[in-house]
Amino acid sequence: MANYVKISCIGPHPYVMDGAIPNEQAVELMIANWRNQLEQVLPDRPDLIVLPEVFDRPFMRGYPHERIFDYYRYRKHRLRDFLAETARDNNCYITYPTHLEMADGSWRNGVQLIGRRGDIVGGYHKNHIVPAEYDRNGVLYGKDADLVACDFGTVAFAICFDLNFEALRLQYESLKPDLIVFPSMYHGSFMQRYWAYSCRSYFAGAVAGLPCTVLNPVGEVVASSSPQFPFVTTTINLDRAVLHIDENQLRFGEMKRKYGDRLIIRDPGYLNAVLLTSESDSFTVDDVIAEFGLETVDGYFNRCLTHRAVEGHVEK
Repeated sequence: MANYVKISCIGPHPYVMDGAIPNEQAVELMIANWRNQLEQVLPDRPDLIVLPEVFDRPFMRGYPHERIFDYYRYRKHRLRDFLAETARDNNCYITYPTHLEMADGSWRNGVQLIGRRGDIVGGYHKNHIVPAEYDRNGVLYGKDADLVACDFGTVAFAICFDLNFEALRLQYESLKPDLIVFPSMYHGSFMQRYWAYSCRSYFAGAVAGLPCTVLNPVGEVVASSSPQFPFVTTTINLDRAVLHIDENQLRFGEMKRKYGDRLIIRDPGYLNAVLLTSESDSFTVDDVIAEFGLETVDGYFNRCLTHRAVEGHVEK
């Protein structure tokens, strides 16, 4: 059955403030800035709002480095509490990507996911920081990467530099989350598309000062922000499957004749794989796969590998 989720991504340039102002004023200005940013997408009533990496850090070229962590310690949980109130008032999930101080006084570059009731429902610590984050700021590398269960599906996180590392991507490839959430200062270019396709997942990136994008599981950009409007809202359908066209395409015509526009077969071109989504409340994609004897792209690739491994199938 169709499982529609509305996602907003917001990615303005980091907020510029005078480095000489008191911490209290800095916190108040940051909250006011993000209240204005959120008001641009809240009228769309999103299910999930994605914010960029360390979203509440002042622009570092104008704010002294030695004051950043003093500001964080003074701020405590006030930005998170502001987002929690916003999530609760608007019945949505919101990411809280920031520098997090742990109980032992160490720091992480992380993201917490705030639920519809304003509670923390999960989180992630950036597994692949750049060395300078540790050398200059004492931020430690994260080590875990678990999926977070939401009422619409499962969510995985990657933050900025993470997108360059195969081990994390392969971990998510095996878990196949419904959605990869990407708070960042770095766009990633075609790496976004590769992560989406290889994990068979939707991808929502909020990148500070660069295009915010939502991609589908065959690597297509389905929505993007613009330089004039650094935010985007779109709806995705999580009742989906990725199919290779080999053998499956023989059944596509019959499928469309039966289900019409209640079944979407989306071909991104040149990939030889399509995205199948159910737009109906009466059947799921899995129902269609079973009915027509279809094979997912992963099932097909695994069958190919098994066939290759048969004795005598490989040249001597």
